[in-house]
Amino acid sequence: MASPLSFRTVELPLRHAWTIARGTSTVKRNVFVEVRSGGHVGQGEAAPNVRYGESWETVEAALHKLAPVLEGRDLRCFRDVSEAVDAALPDNPAAKAAVDLALHDWAGKVMGVPLYRMLGVDPTRQPVTSMSIGIDVPETLAVKVREAADFPVLKVKLGADRVQEVFGTVRALTSQTIRVDANEAWKPDEALAHIQWLSTQGVELVEQPLPAADVEGAKWLRARSPLPLVADESLTKASDVPKLAEGFHGINVKLQKSGGIREALRIIETARACGLKVMLGCMVETGLGIAAGAHLAPLVDWVDLDGNLLLAQDPYRAHPVVQGRIQLGEGAGLGVEPR
Repeated sequence: MASPLSFRTVELPLRHAWTIARGTSTVKRNVFVEVRSGGHVGQGEAAPNVRYGESWETVEAALHKLAPVLEGRDLRCFRDVSEAVDAALPDNPAAKAAVDLALHDWAGKVMGVPLYRMLGVDPTRQPVTSMSIGIDVPETLAVKVREAADFPVLKVKLGADRVQEVFGTVRALTSQTIRVDANEAWKPDEALAHIQWLSTQGVELVEQPLPAADVEGAKWLRARSPLPLVADESLTKASDVPKLAEGFHGINVKLQKSGGIREALRIIETARACGLKVMLGCMVETGLGIAAGAHLAPLVDWVDLDGNLLLAQDPYRAHPVVQGRIQLGEGAGLGVEPR
């Protein structure tokens, strides 16, 4: 009996070179998954990130390993299938996320309802998403800010150098609300100095100012920071959350680093129990991966689901964004299809 799982890797050119503290890229290679059973096809996406030890090659290897595990399984036994995926792919969150998304999409199509309805989520409570601005030269920053004019919130990437130059260029061009993401670029003393300055520039929050390994530095900085601090690289799974409460005011959950929807929901619930605010973020993904996050977005405080908008062309018909708010429709499952 054939496995219900198939996959393919696609090269996705970016609209602009994407620069954050860790480096620059102009193209992404994501892996797209399908699960087929009972006349229905569920779709999922892996957007691997080298920060978490993954690439399109590791995703493909993991899915080759998983395919025979799913052979002959009844996808309607959702928990059993999910547990089999977890057991087969313990260290492959993006690969696992792709399959998890595809299974949820399949289940929604079987039932004929959108994922948000399956999960009991109110789509009218969708927060606005931010639009990310990568590190760049002033001329290109100006282009990016103009392109993001319809978004009420921007997220500006900053690195170890040119902090005031990059941020100041953006701030001089717009009065939009701005969030800052340092992607682990700073040391505690310089982080505090940067954050104190940013607090005078109309910044809403700062994401991952210190390396994830600097747990004591995070505690020190949280006690002194005039702005809310949000953990991103410090967080991958629900069991990470309790120890982050001493170093951060909130956490950024991403389906690609948590391994999919089920673990993301556990992370959100744990964060609430620990008194933390929640951001829902993304990697550079197509409208397919972004759709999965959008169905969970009404459960969180802040949303950063703009990965497909960074692509030169999105191969999926994504949910539309109106004045920064993703509009979920009535389509079954994730509610998106290829162009």
